[in-house]
Amino acid sequence: MRTTPYPSAPVGRAHLVDRLDRTLRARGRAVLTGPAGVGKTEVAQAAAAEAAARGETVLWLAPQPADRDMPGAAAAALVASVPPSALDGLPGPQRAAVAVLCREATAPDTGRDPIALRLALARMLRALAEKGPVLLVVDDTRHVDPDSADLLRFALHLAPPELRVLAVETPAPCGPDAPYGDAGTGPWKEPSGAVPDPDAATGGAPAALWVPSEADVLLVPPLQADEIAELLVHHRLASRMAGRIHQASGGNPRLALAVGRSLADSRTPVHHAEALPLSGRARDLARRMLAPAPPPVRAALLLAALALRPTAALVRRAGRPTAEAELAAAERAGLVSLTEDGAVAFTAGLLPTTLVHDTSWTERSEAHTALARVVDDPVEAVRHRALATDVPDERLAAEVAAAVETVRRRGNSALAAELALLAAESTPVHLGRRRIARLADAAEEAARAARADLALRAAADLLARDAGPEDRVRARLAVLDTAGQGLTDFDELYVHALEDSEGKPALRAAVQLRLAVKHVLADGDPVRSRAAAVESAALAASVGDRHTAAQALTQQARMDRVLGSPDAEETLAEARALERADRPLGVRNAAQILTIRHALFDDRLAEARDEINALLPLVERRGPVEDTIELLHTLAAVEARRGQCAAALQHAHRSLALTLEAGLSPGPAWYTLALAETAGGSFARAMSYARRSAQASEEEGDQVFLSRALYALGRVQLVTGDVAAALDTLRRVQEGERALRTVDPSMLRWHEELAEALLAHDAREEAETLLADVGPVAERLGRTTVLLGCDRAYAQCLAAGGKQEEAAALLAGTAERFAGHGLVLEQGRCLIALARVERRRRRRSAAQQALNAAAAVFERAGAVPWLDLVAEGPARAEAAPSGAGALARLTEAEARLARMVGQGASNQEAAARLYLSVKTVEARLTRIYQKLDVRSRAQLAAVITTGPVVRPGPAAGDDHG
Repeated sequence: MRTTPYPSAPVGRAHLVDRLDRTLRARGRAVLTGPAGVGKTEVAQAAAAEAAARGETVLWLAPQPADRDMPGAAAAALVASVPPSALDGLPGPQRAAVAVLCREATAPDTGRDPIALRLALARMLRALAEKGPVLLVVDDTRHVDPDSADLLRFALHLAPPELRVLAVETPAPCGPDAPYGDAGTGPWKEPSGAVPDPDAATGGAPAALWVPSEADVLLVPPLQADEIAELLVHHRLASRMAGRIHQASGGNPRLALAVGRSLADSRTPVHHAEALPLSGRARDLARRMLAPAPPPVRAALLLAALALRPTAALVRRAGRPTAEAELAAAERAGLVSLTEDGAVAFTAGLLPTTLVHDTSWTERSEAHTALARVVDDPVEAVRHRALATDVPDERLAAEVAAAVETVRRRGNSALAAELALLAAESTPVHLGRRRIARLADAAEEAARAARADLALRAAADLLARDAGPEDRVRARLAVLDTAGQGLTDFDELYVHALEDSEGKPALRAAVQLRLAVKHVLADGDPVRSRAAAVESAALAASVGDRHTAAQALTQQARMDRVLGSPDAEETLAEARALERADRPLGVRNAAQILTIRHALFDDRLAEARDEINALLPLVERRGPVEDTIELLHTLAAVEARRGQCAAALQHAHRSLALTLEAGLSPGPAWYTLALAETAGGSFARAMSYARRSAQASEEEGDQVFLSRALYALGRVQLVTGDVAAALDTLRRVQEGERALRTVDPSMLRWHEELAEALLAHDAREEAETLLADVGPVAERLGRTTVLLGCDRAYAQCLAAGGKQEEAAALLAGTAERFAGHGLVLEQGRCLIALARVERRRRRRSAAQQALNAAAAVFERAGAVPWLDLVAEGPARAEAAPSGAGALARLTEAEARLARMVGQGASNQEAAARLYLSVKTVEARLTRIYQKLDVRSRAQLAAVITTGPVVRPGPAAGDDHG
């Protein structure tokens, strides 16, 4: 008997575990099926844990591959796991048969008694089930030997309903010639025009314990990209490549973890890895999946792997007359999926790359030659012709280079980048200058496609040649432009780019622009970033480069805003004017998007939304995916701030999907989703996304988004009552923003949140000092809604200081002003705070009115988590003991301490649990005693449980001990 070490559902499987549990309890039988590595065992373990938690007996049978060739091995293991008491009462012949099975006795001359053994196993399971429900898990059935399968089938046929059975199965790769479920060693049926029976691998298998109905069988599906990211975080692996790892693994958890660990072991920075390093376990797993494929199937798969748009018809025309049967067999093995029109897609990106990697050059060349003859697109044909030869040919290189422009017009930037590099590599050595120029073009094409691997290949080839300074700078900048958020590993590139650009204003302007970005993202230094942007703008203007000048002025305006300079808007307007004249192709790092973000910071939300909605269709149609993601990030933040919660969630989820699909760092997308979930989804999910964003940002060395992610996390921790964690998190934000020298309080509104956390932790003076510091800055910069947030926090400071009436008036007025600005969620938060103040004033009707008003605001906005928060308030008040009225006179921090002490905690224990000094606890207790008019711990406990203490005369001495 075994209980599982996995007490909770594995990542992404909670719904499946619930469904499995319902199936087992309703039907008594269930089969978990799916490809190897998809996580069937983990799901079974989670279901077993739930059964064990209910007090059920769990029997876990996990036969190994070698057991299949040992008659009775699985049955003997099952008997060994059954409690000895289940053997009591077996008749002599049955006990003897069990002893022989377990090698505790020698078989008689007449041989083993199969009938006695069958009856013994059936009686043992029945006896166990009579004592309570039993769950038998068989993981996995393909390794159960035929003798044991026969015994188990008989026993299960006679088993009572209290015995439930969960079978874990891995489907066989193909038809009846393959051993049951053995995808690692069995021969595949050679295709002969007839497609093998897809049911033969399971229905008639010798190890099948019963013939399952459709309702019994549950397929364990691959994980989604966001679930792969969560899996990586759970295993302390880098999550910023989650999208590409999902593509490489096809959502298979075992493959995903192998790839993640390969990346962790690789010395190549992860953000370079468009073509993920298939080393060690990851490559071995892919090879094991491909190993059973016979040569004909492997040949068909190779053609599919090399084609841009593989179909069964294309593979057949390229020389595989039985392609449909071969690919169907591969589909049954879980290697590919086939659509109704014959399109072929590999189930994991590791499979085609490993297949191509392990195939000889001769075979690849022949396959490309065959494909070049039969594809119907001239671009694809020239690509295959170029890949079929390793002899440089200028005529062919020129054809490939011409195809780049065709593909770019189609909007396929990834293929354009591949072809540009192929054109350079096909250029003969005697045309050295032409090859260098094509390599520089290829590096920049790769940067536009965010293909870091291709940019690195092109740059490495170029830098190894006698290239001029301009080409060297172009190549290095292209590599920098593909680095995404992670700019911490490229100091050498910047140094060499600066050296090569010396005395060349145009090149220098481009280098300084990249430095300006690095100084803020990686170095956290907005002052140096602004200086580099100013120099870049001046140099670009001196040579008439309006595009670079506009980008540099945009970066300067961004830093001016961070540093609290009043010149930010004027600089941004200058950048916009240049941008309109230059008509840039993209919006990332452009003045137009920064203008929209400034509108978001200023809470000019309708203006920001209208500009994005006008721009988004154009960008989706013509621009790179990064531009679409940037706009969706901003639009989601705008809608969350406006209280359009459903729209915010929709845009945030779409931005995350595009981010993961493009293989970009998910840190910014997770931050945006944390904001959207806080507004209209779930506080728990918001915290999860904020934590993921913080981890990815730390991995990237991105100080800007690290602060944002921590702000989102601390805000949710605060509103959900985890004050100690919120205070720690928001202090980290404070330290980070100070290190970044951020002056403008509108860009990340942590001040009001930290003030409330300090207040809840009974640090009112510190909270008031913080608000007093930020108020004049917000006033000078005209940040009206920042001042409203500070007013909400300051009103709560007033309430904590005993000025309840002033606090209520300020909160009511602030709520109205927030509503006037269209900030409905902030209005609702003010109303919740007002309700608390009114409860402390014992004005229960006014408190309820405020809560009702908040609920109405949140309901109209679709702010589900906030609505739940409001709904919990009155319920807690009604269910609380009568002492809750007395506790309402305390701050939240005081109330927590009062409950601890009232329940018997000493000062030292309370100090340890609240992370306070004993002296602070003593001072806080003194204030609590004064507010509640009590003089001892016993009286405090009485107030908490029964209400105010009535004393007939002078009380005994104080008892703070």
